Amino acid sequence: MTEKNSNDIPALSRNALTVLQRRYLRRDENGAVLETPANMFRRVAKAIAAAEEKFTAGADSTRLEEEFYAMMAALEFMPNSPTLMNAGRELGQLSACFVLPVDDSMESIFEAIKNTALIHKSGGGTGFSFSRIRPANDVVLSTKGVSSGPLSFMKVFDAATETIKQGGTRRGANMGILRVDHPDIMDFIMCKRDQTTLNNFNISVGLTEEFMHAVEHNEEYDIINPRTGAVCNRLAAAKVFDHIVDLAWNNGEPGIIFLDRINRDNPTPHIGEIESTNPCGEQPLLPYESCNLGSINLATMVADGEIDWDKLRLCVERAVRFLDNVIEVNNYPIEQIREMSLANRKIGLGIMGWADMLIMLGISYRDEEAAELGAKVMKFINDSAHATSHKLAQERGAFPNFAGSRYDSDGSGPIRNATCTTIAPTGTISIIANCSSGIEPLFAVSYVRQVLDDDILVEVNPLFEKIARQQGFYSDELMKLIAEKGSIRDFDQIPAEIRRIFVTAHDITPAEHVRMQAAFQRYTDNAVSKTVNFCNSASRDDVAEVYRLAYESGCKGITIYRDGSRDHQVLSVKKDNNGTEEISVPAESGKNSRKRDRPRTLTGATYQMETGCGPLYVTINEDSHGLFEVFTTMGKAGGCAASQCEALGRLVSLSWRSGVQARQTVKQLVGISCHKPAGYGANRITSCADALAKAILLHMQAEKEPTAGELSGACPECGGPVEHEGGCSVCHACGYSECA
Repeated sequence: MTEKNSNDIPALSRNALTVLQRRYLRRDENGAVLETPANMFRRVAKAIAAAEEKFTAGADSTRLEEEFYAMMAALEFMPNSPTLMNAGRELGQLSACFVLPVDDSMESIFEAIKNTALIHKSGGGTGFSFSRIRPANDVVLSTKGVSSGPLSFMKVFDAATETIKQGGTRRGANMGILRVDHPDIMDFIMCKRDQTTLNNFNISVGLTEEFMHAVEHNEEYDIINPRTGAVCNRLAAAKVFDHIVDLAWNNGEPGIIFLDRINRDNPTPHIGEIESTNPCGEQPLLPYESCNLGSINLATMVADGEIDWDKLRLCVERAVRFLDNVIEVNNYPIEQIREMSLANRKIGLGIMGWADMLIMLGISYRDEEAAELGAKVMKFINDSAHATSHKLAQERGAFPNFAGSRYDSDGSGPIRNATCTTIAPTGTISIIANCSSGIEPLFAVSYVRQVLDDDILVEVNPLFEKIARQQGFYSDELMKLIAEKGSIRDFDQIPAEIRRIFVTAHDITPAEHVRMQAAFQRYTDNAVSKTVNFCNSASRDDVAEVYRLAYESGCKGITIYRDGSRDHQVLSVKKDNNGTEEISVPAESGKNSRKRDRPRTLTGATYQMETGCGPLYVTINEDSHGLFEVFTTMGKAGGCAASQCEALGRLVSLSWRSGVQARQTVKQLVGISCHKPAGYGANRITSCADALAKAILLHMQAEKEPTAGELSGACPECGGPVEHEGGCSVCHACGYSECA
């Protein structure tokens, strides 16, 4: 469904209008929308074109304003969200990506927290390396005490982010990176096993060439204390690698980045070493650098079944000039960022609509031909972007840190921007452009947008709908059936050729995902944001193989997501063959949840836990959806302890039947203390409540797969499906983004 707009803007989809009205269009103090989409594009074009006057006194920016407006209005190019939101407005902060330094001192750490608050308030995301902070229990010379380590400070950053509301438009997001040779690396790898902590962080392990070599040869590698620079331990690389794989298999984090590979392509090594990236991992940056991103909609670059290379070149030239202008008119949140951004002038031009382009060309995302074309397209864009940046250097001068850069040493000549290309996730701007996100495949051919009472709204990929109507197999009933699965691979009534080209993320093998990422990385200055999607039944070995393949094929990092592996995922609403509605909602909200009825027969296990009040027998039962109920029996009959344990069991059972995740109940009970603890070390039980929590943990660890109630995702805002792409959770129905 589309709606016509004024000022020559093509039809915007219903989803695009929803996203624009919720997050982008200017409002008054009462929240009333004050501008149309056309007004927004005009506001942005005018503000960015005005930069021309900084380079040429009395310059007339009118022609350039029209060019900028035209390419946005035609949905051919979109800048990153802060530019759309803030250009031509009082805030004026236009960058999406920032990296801040975190050194090994209280002054540096809390200065970074303060700057993080300023950046998040202005709508940006931040990346940090915590690798310089001395490990936990290391000496603090000034106080003769011991340090708390990087993880404790990450929690302070997380808490600060939680308190900042970004004007109701963008949510704070962080990237936390720790080098694999840091003494606290094992704790870092495990830090998000409890999915209630560090929720404002994506985390990645910074892998080195030394580490990967040690993994390959089953060797140990050095662990280095950042305070002293001395080797303080050696670890088995394969064991550490297996832990990274296990946690990523468990819930998608940590991701990995290849630090040495990123610094091999660092354009200004004389200025510093790159230690971190932005929250989605595609933009490696030096401390205090920012980057302005924008993406070309490749779906608009196809004419009569062929790529229009001349149109694409012209769009690249205008987009590079646009992004360089953004650097000039940007209102930077702190002075150090302004200085570094102007000194290196990094921009990141990328793409979206890649899956759409392949469909329009009749090529399957799974075919090797698709990856070969991806490399060809990205090389063309990268070459054109660099050529334009060289021309801008002749007109405006090279970036100030050019002397000593790799451009200076390789003889390629003055260039305006230290980097020119990046592949970003494009979550919400691709919704505005009504195209597929970044270089991701389609997330679904058809899906349920939202459910209000019994009103199910089905969204259909516009290219698929057009072909289905042309070939005569379109029907509302078929679209609803497809929406239940997302994929059309099992629908024999759809022609085989259509099923071949309309593939979705879960139709594509992990190796094919990596092949596509590597193809684009080959001709991208910065990095490529992409998620490798695994089916729920994928093994840890499958994840390990993808990590190795990413390293061998030249990727700068990799993010994976195994379907159904995060506690907060919920089932979309649908009806079974009997018309019965199945509903599951986020555990933390509890809205509209329905308590599961007890079947006649359940399966379970009983655990004996030694407490200060005597042995506690904990029986845990499951139904087809997962944990259902828990019964407790004290070894000593009667008494207060027995009654309290029975009460705990009843409440935990009720919570499970109402949709609360097991980890949430464990978090509330574990560690509660009483006057009669029992045991020592790892076997210590501090109370009966603690014993119950640890029995639940034992039961969970015995399970190999997540329960059915954890499969498939739904948006917490509108109920539409949530897709994991580019290291982030994105709803294509309303624009909700976990990382924005």
